[in-house]
Amino acid sequence: MKLTPGPEGQNICKYKGQPPATSRQPPAASRQPPAASRQPPAEQAASSKGRVPSPSIVTPPKDIWNVTGAQLYLSCEVIGIPTPVLIWNKVQRNDYGVQRTELLPGDRDNLAIQTRGGPEKHEVTGWVLVSPLRKEDAGEYECHASNSQGQASASAKITVVDTLQEIPLKKGEGAEL
Repeated sequence: MKLTPGPEGQNICKYKGQPPATSRQPPAASRQPPAASRQPPAEQAASSKGRVPSPSIVTPPKDIWNVTGAQLYLSCEVIGIPTPVLIWNKVQRNDYGVQRTELLPGDRDNLAIQTRGGPEKHEVTGWVLVSPLRKEDAGEYECHASNSQGQASASAKITVVDTLQEIPLKKGEGAEL
C-alpha cells in the first residue's frame, strides 16, 4: 500500500494487487455531493448554460427620503463571472433629458464609497454613505457593475427635506425612511 497526495489535498491509497478485505467506501451520508451541486449559483448558471454570465444586479439600491443633517446609505449587490467591478455615479439630467454622470466619491467631503466581495462567490456589495446629508446631495444615484462579459446598473433616488413633516406618509414602492 502506498499513500500519495491527490486533488484538493486528499490522500489516495494505491495498492498492488487486491485491496485489503477491510477497505470499504465511506457511508453514503458522509460522501460529498456531485461537484455541480457544490457550485455557487453564478458558477452553476455558467456551467449549465455553457456561457459566462454578464453582471447582474442581485439587490438594487432603494429610493430614500431623509432630512438635512442626517446620515444615510444606499447599498447594492451584483454578481457575475468574472467578479464585476462596482462603481457609483450621481446621475444629473438637464431640462432636455441629457444626462451626465459624476463618478463618486469625487471631491465630496460628506460622501464615502465602500465595496467588498461577497456575500457569495463572484458577488460584490457596495455602499454609498452620505453624512451629513445636504440639499445638494438630492438626486439619482447609480450602482454600475461591469466585467469582460458586459455590464448592468440600477439606480435609486435620494430626496432631501428640511423637516420630517415634509416626508409623505405613503411611501412610494421600494422607498424607505
